[in-house]
Amino acid sequence: MTQPANPTALQKIRIVLMQTSHPGNIGATARAMKNMGLEKLYLVQPKQPNSLQAVSRAAGALDVLDRAVIVDTLDEAIADCVWVAGTSARLRTIEWPILEPRECVAQALEYIDEGDIALVFGRENSGLTNEEMEKCNALLHIPTNPEYSSLNVAAAVQVVCYECRLALLAGKAEKSRGKKHIKDAPASVAQREGLYQHMYDALMQIDFFGTSNPDVIMRRLKGLFNRAQMTQREVGILRGVCKAIL
Repeated sequence: MTQPANPTALQKIRIVLMQTSHPGNIGATARAMKNMGLEKLYLVQPKQPNSLQAVSRAAGALDVLDRAVIVDTLDEAIADCVWVAGTSARLRTIEWPILEPRECVAQALEYIDEGDIALVFGRENSGLTNEEMEKCNALLHIPTNPEYSSLNVAAAVQVVCYECRLALLAGKAEKSRGKKHIKDAPASVAQREGLYQHMYDALMQIDFFGTSNPDVIMRRLKGLFNRAQMTQREVGILRGVCKAIL
């Protein structure tokens, strides 16, 4: 008999699909999630999410499909999340941590007591943009056969959801949380993004960028602070510095 994983923890894991073009993938994703006990599905600008194909592929997971939250932007889907990972079909050169599914899930579950975590899956044909990845704490890469590395988005969701369930069944979530005591609440995505805008304005005020490309410098700063897993208090301190400059 299959043992139940921690339902409370699973309900705090959010699956986000970016502009999914094939409605069948949305339905198959709902089914993959329900197989593993996940319920929160967010769809960013999906195409025909309630089509017959989506419903057919969802099979017995119509409840997950019916409760899916449809939004216009990634910011809306992850604003209140405390930790976010974005999937990448290829190894990127940008300075973000790149984790395999098991490692990614173990890290994500360290924050499960503090709020929702989000796992973001890109478009079928182009994945996530650099700007979207900049909103993530880490990138998730599934090591597939290099001779045929293309993985259907619903299949990728199934792999990651399985790892979530496996970690919780094995008690790895509790073990991971024991390794790292979080004294202060982690900053949400919205709080981090607010800091980055404030920081940009402050650096512009003192002409910090000079002749350099502000986007390149800000991308590096975002990577630095996202890796640091800032708390709400730390964000407040940094915004205080920016306010003093302005």
